[in-house]
Amino acid sequence: MISESTKARFAKEVAKYPPEQKQSAVMACLSIVQQEQGYVSTESEAEVAAYLGMAPMAVHEVTTFYNMYNQRPVGKYKLNVCTNLPCQLRDGSKALKHLEQKLGIAMGQTTPDGMFTLQQSECLGACADSPVMLVNDRTMCSFMSNDKLDQLIDGLKKAEAQ
Repeated sequence: MISESTKARFAKEVAKYPPEQKQSAVMACLSIVQQEQGYVSTESEAEVAAYLGMAPMAVHEVTTFYNMYNQRPVGKYKLNVCTNLPCQLRDGSKALKHLEQKLGIAMGQTTPDGMFTLQQSECLGACADSPVMLVNDRTMCSFMSNDKLDQLIDGLKKAEAQ
């Protein structure tokens, strides 16, 4: 399942650590798998574990601890809305509900067209900017009022239509 070119990328990450600490490259290896496959399957976890000399459960624990690793295919745009307590107190839960209504899906689901996956997230470290969300694990969006959420979704849809 994991190609030789992927294993070559793994080797570059493992080389950054002393040989007896090659397990330290687990997060980088999981990121490589996700970049290439879109998500980290159980089979991929097992291959990463074998490559790094780790128990498959240890790799699975990393995959499931961090919300940046997808355990199943997700939409083109993964939207993580912070629902930790400080953000909840500043309308984080309302932002999540608004997106559920706008997209017609529940938290944890993907739109039928495969464009959006909606998830809740633990603290994104921007409590003063809440409600906050992370798009595709890379782009932080702050002060997400319903109007700003609508603009974001409509803008992404429009960009796809062009």
